Amino acid sequence: MKLRLHRTTLASALSLAIVATLPLSAPALAQDTGQDQTAANPQKAVKLETITVTGSRIKSADVVTQVPVFTISSDDIHKTGLTSIGDILQQMTTSGSALNTKFNSAGNFGFPPDGSGVGSGSSTLDLRNLGAKRVLVLVDGMRWVNESSASGVSAAVDLNTIPAGIIDRIEILQDGASSLYGSDAIAGVVNIITKRSQKGGAASVYYGGYNNLSGGSTTSADLSFGNKGDRYEFFIDFSHVKQDAISSRAWNQSGGACVPGTGLANCSSATPTGRFIFTDPATGQTVSVTPNGAFAGKPNYPSDYHHFTTADRFNFAPYNMLLTPSTRNAIFGQVRYKLTDNITWYARGLYNNRKSTNQAAPEPIFLGPGAGTGGLADRVGVDVTNPYNPFGVTLNPDPSTGNLTLIGRRPIEGGPRVFKQDVDTRYFATGLEGKFDFADRDFFWDVNFADGDNKATQTVNGTYNIAHIQRALGPLANCTGNCVPLNLFSGPGSITPAMLNYIQYIEHDTSENKLKLYTVNLSGTAFNLPAGAFTFATGFEHRNYQGSYEPDAVVVAGESNGVPSLPTSGRYSINEYYLELNAPILKELPGVKALDLSAATRYSKYSTSGSTTNNKYGLRWQVYDDLTLRSTWAEGFRAPTIGELFGSPARFDATLQDPCSAPIASGQTKSNCAALGIPASYTQPNPQISVRTGGNRQLKPETARSLTWGAVYSPGWAENTAWSSKLDFTFGYYRITIKEAIQALDAQTKLDRCVASASLTSVFCQGIHRNATGNIDGFDATLQNLGTVNTSGFDFGANWHGPDTSYGRFNVNWQNTYVQKYEAKNGVGAREPRTVGLELNNSAIPRLHSTFGVGWAMQAWTVDYKLRYVSGLREDCAAAVGFPVCSSPNEIAPNRPNGTHHIGSVTYSDVRASWKLPIQWDLTLIGGINNLFDREPPICVSCSLNGYDAATYDIPSRFAYIQADLKF
Repeated sequence: MKLRLHRTTLASALSLAIVATLPLSAPALAQDTGQDQTAANPQKAVKLETITVTGSRIKSADVVTQVPVFTISSDDIHKTGLTSIGDILQQMTTSGSALNTKFNSAGNFGFPPDGSGVGSGSSTLDLRNLGAKRVLVLVDGMRWVNESSASGVSAAVDLNTIPAGIIDRIEILQDGASSLYGSDAIAGVVNIITKRSQKGGAASVYYGGYNNLSGGSTTSADLSFGNKGDRYEFFIDFSHVKQDAISSRAWNQSGGACVPGTGLANCSSATPTGRFIFTDPATGQTVSVTPNGAFAGKPNYPSDYHHFTTADRFNFAPYNMLLTPSTRNAIFGQVRYKLTDNITWYARGLYNNRKSTNQAAPEPIFLGPGAGTGGLADRVGVDVTNPYNPFGVTLNPDPSTGNLTLIGRRPIEGGPRVFKQDVDTRYFATGLEGKFDFADRDFFWDVNFADGDNKATQTVNGTYNIAHIQRALGPLANCTGNCVPLNLFSGPGSITPAMLNYIQYIEHDTSENKLKLYTVNLSGTAFNLPAGAFTFATGFEHRNYQGSYEPDAVVVAGESNGVPSLPTSGRYSINEYYLELNAPILKELPGVKALDLSAATRYSKYSTSGSTTNNKYGLRWQVYDDLTLRSTWAEGFRAPTIGELFGSPARFDATLQDPCSAPIASGQTKSNCAALGIPASYTQPNPQISVRTGGNRQLKPETARSLTWGAVYSPGWAENTAWSSKLDFTFGYYRITIKEAIQALDAQTKLDRCVASASLTSVFCQGIHRNATGNIDGFDATLQNLGTVNTSGFDFGANWHGPDTSYGRFNVNWQNTYVQKYEAKNGVGAREPRTVGLELNNSAIPRLHSTFGVGWAMQAWTVDYKLRYVSGLREDCAAAVGFPVCSSPNEIAPNRPNGTHHIGSVTYSDVRASWKLPIQWDLTLIGGINNLFDREPPICVSCSLNGYDAATYDIPSRFAYIQADLKF
């Protein structure tokens, strides 16, 4: 945010304090490259306009000095060369790992434990590595509806529902604010301010692409109109964004192996040929065999079979996506009209449609007790009367008395799984704003209503009906009507179109999130103190949330071969009251230019989670014109969401390493596994273990405590000189503690601790069940109030603006976030594995994240160059243990029990230039390259897909773009 101030004593203090409102990790993209020309006229009088900023409800001229708010302007958004607000915000140094369109999650893993669904095609924001659910997203100061991608009921906002063209600025408060805004504002608040008007029309067209990869081109177009009169103003915007897909096979690392550097070792045992593990009746031995190839008829057993080896595994990696395609079309309109000189009516509305796609490899069919799904597939065998059965006996799936362990078959005849989402977002808000005078004091009021809806449908092609498979493999006498006997045994091509027509179906899923809210606010001056006005804000807010998820009827019946889930539906309401106070204590004293105290409290009553009161206290001490100190202490909370409370049981297919899978190198582990009753011959048949997820109606709200303090030094000796227009140094500290944190135990950690305990009664073994073969066929990871999360760190930076010279105007910005600590403990005090400097579950916490930018402007030209740095990480070698890619196999730690793989640091370079053409039209041409030096992301051996962390690093290619902006 930029205030036009003149150089009076008060204005000097205020302009310095405005710098203090920038978060100490402000990225280079958010800095103003202009020069404050008003400083050149110190004698001109100024009237300070009353404003409201994110982080305070008080509307006044100087409240902006109280809160650490950082602003990204629409011009800053343009300079990134990105079309997604989520991608732009994820480049901030304080941003953590969050969902974006580089994740191709649908169909690959299943459902997360919080009932939120996969979020395919969405883009969210994480601040301070605390998760998207702990970031509150506002639009024009009011809550935005959460996303829904037809796989659950999410607690996070999809930033792709907000077009970039409608944004005037984004205000980011990286501080706890539950006392002002209620639940979810633990890590911070993002307030997206929309455009109210513009002069005439504007049009923009954009094209970008990855020059080293096939696909991934992005096109966008934006057309807007606006005007402003004495009593009215309006703005209308039409936007279109289309992003094409990039297949995983386009990059050697993502398409060459399921885990980089390990060849086929970690690829799937469900192959187009098939894998069969059963007890051979002729020998009494358990065999694991696969056909020697494809057979026109029924193969002969055992002559046409061989022992299944790593060389037979199926590489599913090339079927996935590096970048998921999507198309977004939106229309936005806003109008404001002065009913009287002191009362204004406003209305704004948005409709946004997103069509997106995820893709996964042809769906594997796992049957028998070794499948470990916990569902119908575990009970499916093959009857001796099946005409294609080559074994001459019934393969009985009973884990106690049967002879079948596992059948794995990948029917490539049915094609890949394709997940298509169609998501509609509707939002409407209206209200009245006004002011009045009483006792020579100004008061401001507003009443508001908003109604938001995010509704999604998803169709899935390439999935199977397991009940039909059971019937098609069962007794031939029962395969009547439209049933067609199924041939899984003769290799690729053995499944005919008629068989596919019987066992395949098209899945249809839907989900919806609704938000309705009412607010009333009043602010003004209560009375005057010697140091200034004692101001206040107070108000009431009522919100209704409603959410639902409805999977296909085949899924609900438990007959789908895909990931099972059940319907979810829930709602809750909240009534809240708040009070905010600001008191100037001292001013114009030696060592105290100004000293202000602020306090806020909020009472919230939930229909589901009871009531809570949260407080916040702040101190701003302007020591003298050049130095400002500030600190805040805040209580926060986050109420359980619809998905967390009401999320029905579902499944997540976690890639886990079972410590009890033979061969076991450790004698102690072997002894522990025996104590748990696991057969010594047990070998894990599938690296993906089905984990039961779901909500928990007994959840309690999270509570939080946050402390921040910081300093801003803006030396007067560097202001309006021959070499400097302005110079700022910033430093800050943050500490956040969350109690009763809502999350599930890390599945791998729980399994490791269960085995280490050697006791079925251990708390870590609760919810883990194995059948008689030793295979895990039940793993409960439902949500709980896990324990505590503690994080702390430092932000520091410098920002310099040069003066106007004959060779142009320069600016430099350097911003950093250093994470000192991140620690989570469960309810029994044991540390969870996630910590600073570790890559875990596609989520990294780099120790240092830094941006450095240099800008130049001269007449019609601007050029900007930016460096983005991510420090190195470590990760558990996991599935890569024993391979050369595991760089330090002997470096063992509690969160790296299988050795350590070192992930090197990465620096990206971005460059952009613009030229305003010297013609009668107001036309500007823009071009740029992100990742200028074509830096590839480092290998991640524990990441789920594509061998790198898509939340932390760029696509492995340069991205070049051109843009044309026209105003008329």
